[in-house]
Amino acid sequence: MKWVYIAAGIALFVKMLLMSNPAPEWEEISLVESIVKDSGVPNAVSGIIFRNRLYDTIFEVVVFTIAIVGAKFLLADEQPTETVYQFSDGPSIVLARLGATIAALVSIELAIRGHLSPGGGFAAGVAGGTAIGLIAITSSSEWMEGIYQRWHAATWEKVSLLIFIVLAVITLVGFELPHGELGTLVSGGLIPLFNILVAIKVALGSWAVILLFIRYRGLL
Repeated sequence: MKWVYIAAGIALFVKMLLMSNPAPEWEEISLVESIVKDSGVPNAVSGIIFRNRLYDTIFEVVVFTIAIVGAKFLLADEQPTETVYQFSDGPSIVLARLGATIAALVSIELAIRGHLSPGGGFAAGVAGGTAIGLIAITSSSEWMEGIYQRWHAATWEKVSLLIFIVLAVITLVGFELPHGELGTLVSGGLIPLFNILVAIKVALGSWAVILLFIRYRGLL
C-alpha cells in the first residue's frame, strides 16, 4: 500500500510540472476602482471599512467599548495612587504640548478628510488619544478630570457610539445618501460622518482609559 501512495505522489508531482492550468478568460477588473465607484470615495480603505465590511466595523467599535468598560471594572476596587508621574522640566513640557497640538490637528484632518486621503476615523481617534496622553503627562490630573467631567465627555462617547450603530444599521438595510461628486469634501454618503463618529468615540474612549490609569497607576 505504501508504494501506491508513493506512486500517486510522484504522478501528482509530474502532473504539476508538465501540465499547466488553463488561463481563465474574463475581463480584467480593478477591485480598487470598483470599490471607489461603489462607495463614492477616493480612499478605497474607507470604502471597505464603512461599506463592504461594515458588520466587522460595528463589532470593532463595540469591542473597543467593552475594553473601556472592562478597564473600569478591573480597576474599580483598587485604591487611587498617591503618586502621579509627570514631566517636570520645561523643555519636555513644551515639546510634549507642541506634539499634542500637532496630533490634535492631525486628528481633525484625518476625521474630516479621511475619506479623501489616507486616514479615517480609527486613525483620527488614535491621533486624538495621543494628543490627550501628551497633555496628561504635562498637566494636573485634577484639571484633566475636571475638563472631562465639565464637557460630559463620557456622555458624548456613548452618544457617538449609539449614533454610529443606528446609521450603520440603516446603511446595512439598504438606505444610502447620494454619493455626490467624487473627490469633494461632501461625498461618499454617510462615510464622512462614520469617520467623524468613530474618531470621537476612539479619542474620548482613550481619554477615559488614560484618566483611569492616571488615577490608579500614576500614569500609563
